[in-house]
Amino acid sequence: MARILGVVSDLMLASRVEGSLRAAGHEVRIEPALPEAVEADAIVCDLDVADPEAVVATGLPALGFYAHTDIETRRRAEDAGLQPVVPRSRMARDLVTLVDGLLGPDAADGESQPG
Repeated sequence: MARILGVVSDLMLASRVEGSLRAAGHEVRIEPALPEAVEADAIVCDLDVADPEAVVATGLPALGFYAHTDIETRRRAEDAGLQPVVPRSRMARDLVTLVDGLLGPDAADGESQPG
């Protein structure tokens, strides 16, 4: 089990993120904005509300997602070094797989990476 910080301000989407990750066995905390102090193993962030440079500065593995029509946000996130950056629809469809990929092979064993 990993500690995941979801930075999502939309309540419906936040509920979906939290439910999917909890069902996969992760501990999840949802915040409407990136807190100053992050205590988590990985971050899932809506790039509408999280500055990609600030997310990268945490040093934690992070998944950024954006509205598929917002190419500028995707470019800004990639330029900041955030990876992976995916459209919101892919995040919703593949969230657990994407997060497990962030955490590495130990995620399948229920262990989390130090963060």
